[in-house]
Amino acid sequence: MARRCPALPVDCYVVDVLLRDLVGHDKRPAAFLVYLHFYALSERNGWMPISASLRNVSEETGLSKSAAQAAVAVLRRRKLINTRSASATAVSVHRVNRPWRE
Repeated sequence: MARRCPALPVDCYVVDVLLRDLVGHDKRPAAFLVYLHFYALSERNGWMPISASLRNVSEETGLSKSAAQAAVAVLRRRKLINTRSASATAVSVHRVNRPWRE
């Protein structure tokens, strides 16, 4: 049986602009998928930073680990997320940025 969860409010910018920009212009649909995943986790967590390993991101989005890693790199480069990690092998902490709100 499917798990019920509350509706996720998503800024129109994410669907109207970011979708077209990442998928159409940059040809990076995985980056949009990972951003949407992080956006949902962050929104449900009160916009606090979220911990997510590449393995978890890969499992929860259906992407390969390398595709998830490349997507996170694109999001970091585009400044759509900030990532911290205590070490190279530690689980990363991601903060979702919403630059259109600033």
